[in-house]
Amino acid sequence: MLSNSKLGFGLMRLPKDDTGNIDLTQVQYMIDSYMKAGFNYFDTAYVYGGSEAAMKAALVDKYPRDSYTIADKLPAWKLNSEEDVARIFNESLEICGVDYFDFYLLHSVEKKHYPTYEKYHCFEFIQEMKRQGKIKHIGFSFHDTADFLDKVLTEHPEIDFVQLQLNYLDWENGVIQSRKNYEVARKHNKPIVVMEPVKGGTLASFPENIEQIYRDYAPDKSVASWALRYIASKEGVMTILSGMSNEEQMNDNLKTMSDFQPLSKEEYNLIQEVVDQVLSYPTIPCTACRYCVPGCPLHIQIPDLFTAYNSAKTYGSNTRYNTYYKDHTGGDFNLASACVECGQCEGVCPQHLEIIKLLKDVAAEFEE
Repeated sequence: MLSNSKLGFGLMRLPKDDTGNIDLTQVQYMIDSYMKAGFNYFDTAYVYGGSEAAMKAALVDKYPRDSYTIADKLPAWKLNSEEDVARIFNESLEICGVDYFDFYLLHSVEKKHYPTYEKYHCFEFIQEMKRQGKIKHIGFSFHDTADFLDKVLTEHPEIDFVQLQLNYLDWENGVIQSRKNYEVARKHNKPIVVMEPVKGGTLASFPENIEQIYRDYAPDKSVASWALRYIASKEGVMTILSGMSNEEQMNDNLKTMSDFQPLSKEEYNLIQEVVDQVLSYPTIPCTACRYCVPGCPLHIQIPDLFTAYNSAKTYGSNTRYNTYYKDHTGGDFNLASACVECGQCEGVCPQHLEIIKLLKDVAAEFEE
């Protein structure tokens, strides 16, 4: 394997302070705890607002360079010329405060972005940076069909690893295709970095009756721990990224992965029972990546409105969820019904959600 760190620290969802800025004090504590536990894989990206700079302050400026590994990413949607490729790469190196990246990925390779990466010779660029020693291992993150993944890996056998969305809820999902993508990566013998193992926190909290299934079997294990163990039990998985947003999540993940125990057959069956029950709820499979938010002309806080909707559908409508909806549709933020159907959000959604239609469902739930 290219990395010996089974648990990776995903830096997309860092904790925020009361002003909405990244809470560096808390980030520092979390990174210190993570490093002390013996893990060292940090995943950031050019488009994770403030993440690269926060990592520099809390990690790069405080630890020897050979004590950690950094993964960063090049975003197709920020490229307008071939010159942008080198510019963004060098900007990321400078912001992170390092001379090289241990892992560097083309961000979200999928049908709509692949032509951009080919047009601007991005695969050739990262190979050249690898030859120059500015990248140790090259790869790409992926949100598309297994057939397309097979095509990309066939056309680019030089890739060292792939990053896939794998979790037990999406394992047989016809859109995400977790199992099928996993099998393609294994066919090409590529080490796998896993993103969204807890599906943006979705697999960390369920209705009481579902959580009880896990508690009856193992009272000392958190709900989220089952999701991590499910993926960590798969062959070929190099690192599991967890977007830890607070100390509680960090400590729970460290507990799970520091003393990792593969799932038994009985535990796999238990997870399948949970999957069957969860999929019976009519919720929106949004992971709150927030890629859809910056480009919305009406400033609709789409993931927050989906959170309110999912909560109401799963736990039953009550004042709390209506208040949450109102809190995220006031001031500069618009109601779900304000959507002008421009389609910008659907163009960047890694989950390929029909957001325009779903916003109408949200509006019907809270506005009528």
